[in-house]
Amino acid sequence: MPEFAETVGATPVHLGIGNYDGFHCGHRAIFKKAQAEAAPGGGIIGALTFSPHPEVFFKGKDAVRLIFSRERKDELFANAGLNFAIHEPFSDRFAEIPAEEFVCVLKKKIPTLAGLYVGDNFRFGAKRRGDIRMLSELGNSAGISVHVVSPVNYLGERISSTRIRTALTEGKIEDANAMLSLPYKSCGIVVKGNQLGRTIGFPTLNLAWSPELRPRFGVYVVRLRVPATGQIFHGIANYGVRPTIVAEAEARPLLETHLLDVPADTPPPTYGDFICVQWFKFLRPEVRFQGVDALKTQLELDKINALSSINSL
Repeated sequence: MPEFAETVGATPVHLGIGNYDGFHCGHRAIFKKAQAEAAPGGGIIGALTFSPHPEVFFKGKDAVRLIFSRERKDELFANAGLNFAIHEPFSDRFAEIPAEEFVCVLKKKIPTLAGLYVGDNFRFGAKRRGDIRMLSELGNSAGISVHVVSPVNYLGERISSTRIRTALTEGKIEDANAMLSLPYKSCGIVVKGNQLGRTIGFPTLNLAWSPELRPRFGVYVVRLRVPATGQIFHGIANYGVRPTIVAEAEARPLLETHLLDVPADTPPPTYGDFICVQWFKFLRPEVRFQGVDALKTQLELDKINALSSINSL
């Protein structure tokens, strides 16, 4: 995702401001509004977001676990049609900008700033003194239109990054996907595991994947895609620390995907391949079994349960 170019000439800039962790349906509504306003004047659209997250800055590293990495957020921005993203370092200097000067600071950074787009709970400036009313007044004085976008609801409640974090940590992946507006996914290089799966009839493709916000450990119905070839497979994936076979002191999160529908004439992905795993349904939590035989029996049941869900994906 390109950073903001200092030389945009006279091109009007329409800017959404927020943390945008998850880039959920509510965030997308903000940029749909920006795109609609920018189009008639040939403007460009961008995001002003922050690193670290302001709550982390004020309360410490454990205050917020981010849903997505910066790279994933930039990928989502680009896919939504944004032209650029500004990842503003959230520092003492930025936090101390008086609310009354906030729009002037933006205008200095982006001289062709034409529109600002925010959610209805947006606050800004030192001690969060600035509110929507002040932003509108400051924007009007600077010749910048200010657009406040109403929240988007899911199951009767406002969609928020906090709700999505809760859904992921509770294994409510279907709710998380609905609020994100697309399947939650994990991407990475296939690595070699302990190869136990192949000895019990359940070979797996393994990602040593450990995001800042970890979804609930357990077994999920997934879809696996190989970007280099366009191949798509369905499967079951266990995300967790494999307590049946790995000592607690050695446990590291691993995403292990067993493919359910590999045609006889189709080579499946292998070590070193880049894959993306989309998560669709939570089947059960990760548990410690009495032994490998008990684990295999449960995996057979997981496979049956997953196959009954695949046609709806």
